[in-house]
Amino acid sequence: MKKLIATTALVATAAAGTTVLAAGPASADAERRGTCAGATYELGVDRERGGFEVDADVDGARVGSEWRVTIRHDGRVATSRVLRADGEGELDLDTFRRDTAGSDTFRLSVTPAGGRTCSTKVAVR
Repeated sequence: MKKLIATTALVATAAAGTTVLAAGPASADAERRGTCAGATYELGVDRERGGFEVDADVDGARVGSEWRVTIRHDGRVATSRVLRADGEGELDLDTFRRDTAGSDTFRLSVTPAGGRTCSTKVAVR
């Protein structure tokens, strides 16, 4: 009897976990990656709370190097900062943007000090 109860509890827990994992639509999230000056950059857009969580990450940059990181939403600058790579060569810039009518387009531009600008974009509906 104890074995049956434990098995039933395990199956119920697994089923609940599956429901939680499948709760959000897979098409709501978008990512784009590229390389620039030996580093990898990534733009991530996740649908959240009536808008979008937008994340820009740079990995593998020279420790202490400065980069201009700019996120645009539908052509307008959402945020732009000069960031310094941490002790692991990483930079991170996040912003929240409200959903606009129709398709939303996000563009990430990263520019290392004294280098050329690299960019990528994501369009979500």
